Amino acid sequence: MNPAPSFAPDILAAMQRAAMPDFARWQRMVYATGGCAQPVRLHGERLTFDGTTGEILDVYRTTDEPTGFLLTACGNRRASRCPACSAVYKDDTYHLIISGLRGGKGVPEDVGGHPRVFATFTAPSFGAVHAHHTGKDGKTLPCRPRRDSPTCPHGRYEGCGRRHERDDPQVGQPLCVDCYDYQGAVLWNAHAGELWRRFTQALPAVLARQLGVPRAHLREVLRLSYAKVAEYQARGLVHFHAVIRLDGPDGPASPPPDWATVPLLDTAIRQAAAQVVVPASKQSPDAPPPVLLRWGDQLDVRPVYLSTDLDGVSDQRVASYVAKYATKGAESAGTVDRRIRDARDIPRLDVTEHARRMILTCFTLNRLPQYRLLPLRHWSHMLGYRGHFSTKSRYYSTTLGELRRTRADYRAAQARMLLGLPDPAEETTLTLSEWRYAGSGHRHGEPFWAELARQRIATARKIAKERAHPEME
Repeated sequence: MNPAPSFAPDILAAMQRAAMPDFARWQRMVYATGGCAQPVRLHGERLTFDGTTGEILDVYRTTDEPTGFLLTACGNRRASRCPACSAVYKDDTYHLIISGLRGGKGVPEDVGGHPRVFATFTAPSFGAVHAHHTGKDGKTLPCRPRRDSPTCPHGRYEGCGRRHERDDPQVGQPLCVDCYDYQGAVLWNAHAGELWRRFTQALPAVLARQLGVPRAHLREVLRLSYAKVAEYQARGLVHFHAVIRLDGPDGPASPPPDWATVPLLDTAIRQAAAQVVVPASKQSPDAPPPVLLRWGDQLDVRPVYLSTDLDGVSDQRVASYVAKYATKGAESAGTVDRRIRDARDIPRLDVTEHARRMILTCFTLNRLPQYRLLPLRHWSHMLGYRGHFSTKSRYYSTTLGELRRTRADYRAAQARMLLGLPDPAEETTLTLSEWRYAGSGHRHGEPFWAELARQRIATARKIAKERAHPEME
C-alpha cells in the first residue's frame, strides 16, 4: 500500500487558514498592504462627519470586521525584513533622486543642466581581505597574486591566487584575522556619519577658498545640494554614494554661474575629503592620543549626464543604483538585521566569522573608558555604524514624506469615491479616529498567502512600470 501523501507544515497551515470564514476579508487587507511581511494589527474606529450639519457620513469600526482588526503596512525600508514595504521605499528613493537630476516632483526641469557628480567615499584599509577583481575584458582576475610567497607575522600567506566570483563567500574576509585591525574598522564605522557631516561643512569652505570669496558670501552666488546613501562593502565597512550638485543662490530654481563647472566641483570634493579628520573619542588630557579617522584613498568622482553614458554615468543609472542600496543594511556584509542584546548570543549568530569578530569588538570597546560614550554595543549588529542610510540636503529635491503624503492623499480620494463621500475641497468634512496597537506580524498559516500576494503585486507593478517607463531598470 502506498503511503499517504505528506504536505509541508506551512502548506497545511496555509490551507487551514484559507478555510476560515474571515479569510476573504483578511486577504483583501493583505493586498491593501502590498503583501507586507510584518503588518501591524489595529483596533479602533473612524467617524466622518459633515462639518456644517454634524451629520455622520461614514462609520468604520474594527469590531465590525470579520477579522476583528485592521491591517496596515509596517513601512520597514529593509528588504531583509519586509520585501513589500522596502520595494515602495526603493521606488520613492528613485523618484527622489531622479527628480533632483531631471526635474519633476516640484523641481524645475532646468536642473538637468546644473553641474553634478556621482561621488563614492570609501573607508581606508584596515587589513588585506579577499576581493573580486575583473579585467577590462570582464574576466575574473586572481585575488592577490604574489610571486615571492611572503607570510605575515602570524605565519599566514599574504597573497591569494584564487579567482573569486562576486558571490564567493570568501570575498571581504581577511587574509589574516590576527593582522586585521578590528578596533580601527569598528571605530571608523562608528564615526563614518561624522566624517560625512564634516565633509559637507568643509566643501563650501573649499569652494569659497577656490573662488576667493568669504564663505558667508558663497550662498549669494552658489548653493550646494546633495543626496547620499550608505552601502556596506563585503569587508563590513560602510561607504557613501552621493549625488552632489551646484545650484544658483535660490537652489534648483536658479542656474549656477557659468564658472561653476564639473571640474571645479570635482577638485573641491577631493580637497575637502582629504582635509577631513575625526578623532575617535574624547579623552582626558593624560590619556594617549586619540585615533584619527579619515576617508580612504579610493575616492571616485564621476560627472552625471542626462540619460547618456559618456565619460561619466547616466542620471537614470545613478538613481537606480542609489535606490537599490537604500533598502539594504549591514546584513549584506554577513551580519544580522536585528539588535544583539547579550554578548553570550554572539557565538550562536548565523554570521560570517569576520562579522562575528567585528560584533565582538563592538562589545569589547564599549567596556573601555575612552569609548564608553560611543553606543557601540547598541549598534553592534550594524558593525558599529549608527548613521542614517539615506540623507539629502534641503534643496536637493522633494522629500520622502511628501511622496508618502501624495500617495496617501490619492488612496484617500479613491476610498472617498468608493464610499460616496464628498471631496474635502468642495465640502467641509471632519474625520475623528482612534486606533490601538493590537500586535504585528502574521499568524499561523498566513505568511504563505502574504508572500503570494506580494509576488503578484510586484509582477503587476513591474509590467506597468516597463510599459510606462521602458528606460527604467
